[in-house]
Amino acid sequence: MVEDRWLPAGDTALYLGMKRDTVYRWSDRKQTPGRKVGRLWKFRREAVDEWVRAGSAAKAASRAEG
Repeated sequence: MVEDRWLPAGDTALYLGMKRDTVYRWSDRKQTPGRKVGRLWKFRREAVDEWVRAGSAAKAASRAEG
């Protein structure tokens, strides 16, 4: 298994315990550490972990609610 790989949005959503649509919505609003590769959003696990540790995921969630 390759450790340093890009995860698709669906796998990232599972990893974070949220819906895939939420990951897409936040990504479209530039609120995630994802990168668009063609039509697809891709995420590095370590970047997602840092994003969560930095509190950016909580900020994205509060912006989505309000």
